[in-house]
Amino acid sequence: MLKRLILTVMLVLFTLPLAAVEPEEVLSDPVLESRARELSKGLRCLVCRNESIDESNADLARDLRILVRERLVAGDSDEEVIAYLVDRYGEYVLLNPTTKGANLLLWIAAPLALFLALAGALYYVIRRSRAPTVDQTLSDGEKARLDQILNG
Repeated sequence: MLKRLILTVMLVLFTLPLAAVEPEEVLSDPVLESRARELSKGLRCLVCRNESIDESNADLARDLRILVRERLVAGDSDEEVIAYLVDRYGEYVLLNPTTKGANLLLWIAAPLALFLALAGALYYVIRRSRAPTVDQTLSDGEKARLDQILNG
């Protein structure tokens, strides 16, 4: 009985994202609908954390899904729909940001920082291995003084 209940709850929880696109939103043209779904999967829900508008049940995500479908029905290409949404909401609306402009700096910064850290560590190790070793043997006077201290 408990296993059946757990299975039912898991099934409901895992299928919730499938119910995000409501039946009245679905286009009658299957080609346009598949394009709309693909576009929706790449657009961020602006009120959710890292969730596409295709998966989100938020009202704003629903409005964006409808907007995408309206633009496609009006004859816009996929690129035009994306450009329209980016102009309206900024690049934040894209789940996968572009590598242009200021974003290029963000894409390059992490690998560059890693490279600089590795280069610095390598420089430190090489420099340290080449450093001359200091002769740490005791002179005769130091040995005599040490014997005097130890032997009292």
